[in-house]
Amino acid sequence: MISTIHGQITAVIFACLVIAFIIGSTLESWVSDDYSTPDLEGMSSRVSTIASVLATATPAERSTVLAAANRGAYRLVLRPSSYSERFTTSSPDEPFIQVAIDRLLPPEDRPVPVGGWRTFVDGKRVLAAKVDDDTLLVMELLPESFLRNDALRFGSNYLVATVTLVILFSVFAVWAITRPLRGIASAAMKADISVGPALFEERGSVEIVALARALNGMQRRISTMVESRTRMLRGISHDLRTPLTRLRLRAERVGEEDVRDALLTDIERIDHLLKESLSYLRDNHQREARQRVDLASVLQTVCDEFADMGHDVRYRGPARMVTSFKPLALTRAVTNLCENAVKFGTHVEVELRIGDGMTIIDVMDDGPGIPEEYRSRVLEPFFKVDAARGGADAGFGLGLSIVAEIIQAHNGKLAFLDSSLGGLTVRLEMPF
Repeated sequence: MISTIHGQITAVIFACLVIAFIIGSTLESWVSDDYSTPDLEGMSSRVSTIASVLATATPAERSTVLAAANRGAYRLVLRPSSYSERFTTSSPDEPFIQVAIDRLLPPEDRPVPVGGWRTFVDGKRVLAAKVDDDTLLVMELLPESFLRNDALRFGSNYLVATVTLVILFSVFAVWAITRPLRGIASAAMKADISVGPALFEERGSVEIVALARALNGMQRRISTMVESRTRMLRGISHDLRTPLTRLRLRAERVGEEDVRDALLTDIERIDHLLKESLSYLRDNHQREARQRVDLASVLQTVCDEFADMGHDVRYRGPARMVTSFKPLALTRAVTNLCENAVKFGTHVEVELRIGDGMTIIDVMDDGPGIPEEYRSRVLEPFFKVDAARGGADAGFGLGLSIVAEIIQAHNGKLAFLDSSLGGLTVRLEMPF
């Protein structure tokens, strides 16, 4: 089997030539055998042959030759050479298709008539051949329709070759190029940076296999690099917990109450930062498998948990909606959004609906919102909008980053909109 695209293209062209030769010859033979329509080149050859006979004949013999030649369906007459002054190269009654064929595929390898292949007298097509310097042999009353052997031969071959090339290259492009590339693009859209099996199928032509192997190698290198970085950060965060515990014990023995409270507050904040960092570095949402779960029930449970803690968080949507998603990861995302909402607002609504084949989750609050110029940056880890979301419990800017990664793992989109409650609406869209 030919394994390179270059070899496959060469094979397609060779197959096209063979098919065009076989089908074109068959078509020409079929038309010639089944239709008795005369051909222009044959008639011109006949006129030229009779003219050559008349050139060596006596006047009496010319009459005999003409009489014998006119026993067929054509009319041959002798005209003076001045008759050629009446020749024209066009006729108002000629079909456009005939004009196009004459222009694109002029006859070859035949005696050219006097005046050329397109010769008309009073709008009627004629063929003329020179007998001598003073005489022309003219074939008049040509049939209204006739074949063009050259046009039939070359036209059929060209038509068959063109159609065959289009069909074969279309099939080849889909089979050898388009389909593998679409598969690679689809795998790339669904890819994550976790270490796992090869994402891209290494099958097809040599070039497609080389591309898939290069992408698989790149994915493995990126995964290894990210995994190494994550292990390092996890180790640093974990190792800091021990000295942080010692600092807390020592701070509790400080005699001055104000100093002790300030130290314990800073220690708690550092401990909170470590917890959020470790939570961000966990990529359980990448490894979790999708399941068919009642999404409406999951959202109602999240809202009920916040309501039990005294927050005004309400669910709005269908009582049941079973769809495919990662339940633990999506629960974590909606929980993070609700935590942000109750932190900076007093009333929160979680709405679920379906639109344009997408599952849409809106988390709306009546807080201060996020200024338009910061909405593209709040998804960056550790970025905080202090002017809009200040305060001691403002967090460290990791919650929305985690939400963004979870929605990306669902092949969805996250958007920030103005809320009907006066604050911010965070919209999650995922394929249904």
